[in-house]
Amino acid sequence: MEEAPTAWSLYIGSEDLDALARTVEAAGGKTIAPPFDVGDQGRMAVFQDPSGAYISGWQPARMGVFTSGVENAFGWAELNARGIDRAIPFYTKVFGWTTKVSPMGEGMGDYTELQLGGTSILGAMEMMPMVPAEVPSYWMVYFNVADVDASFKRAIELGAREMVAPSDYPGGRFAILGDPQGAAFGLLKG
Repeated sequence: MEEAPTAWSLYIGSEDLDALARTVEAAGGKTIAPPFDVGDQGRMAVFQDPSGAYISGWQPARMGVFTSGVENAFGWAELNARGIDRAIPFYTKVFGWTTKVSPMGEGMGDYTELQLGGTSILGAMEMMPMVPAEVPSYWMVYFNVADVDASFKRAIELGAREMVAPSDYPGGRFAILGDPQGAAFGLLKG
């Protein structure tokens, strides 16, 4: 849609997308695109959480095995929400995830790790106040890379634009870029 910002989508797997849509609605979310078939590959749906962030569901048929935890593949996703206090209960109700909350530092609020079986799988935090008011709640997708600085440089050469230069964080190194269409994504080395 012309009025929608370009963005990467985060998909969460489901064995029953119709049941997931009912659970999303019961937990205070919205169904934006009801479950539909994607050829013979599987079914998908698009939802919106109570903070306004979009998240998609995927029920696999022929396509459904995704790689994570290896280089050059999905590494992490992080919810930046305007109203994290509405979003976290939604995700715990809908997916049964638990939380681990850690302070980020003075004046920065808390960082919530969403966990499955005691393993952190996603992160979430209140959107930083310096983000312009017109930016809605969103999920940021990060890709694991062997060398954040080299991958960042290569992405710039290929038409990406710098949003956050390579920086260290307590768990490793990261960077954030805008792809040539304007969608933000991150690079991560933990």
